[in-house]
Amino acid sequence: MSVPTSRDLEATLRDALQPTALEVIDESAAHAGHAGAGAEGYGTHFRVRIASPLFAGKPRVAQHRLVYDALQIFIAQGLHAIAIEAR
Repeated sequence: MSVPTSRDLEATLRDALQPTALEVIDESAAHAGHAGAGAEGYGTHFRVRIASPLFAGKPRVAQHRLVYDALQIFIAQGLHAIAIEAR
């Protein structure tokens, strides 16, 4: 099983949430030496900036849950942390 990439997360989010805006940033290198940081230097800590029509009328917690649920498959691949900026 390979370490997830920004491209992997982006493709999954596009399929699941039909975003109108999406940016996935791998911030793993900034977390080197911290809990959950992988030896590869990538694939463990991501920032997701996303806007989706599926967020309409939902509180922030529900919006974040949609993102977490969509990315659940990557947890087993080493994804440790996701910072979500939902719009």
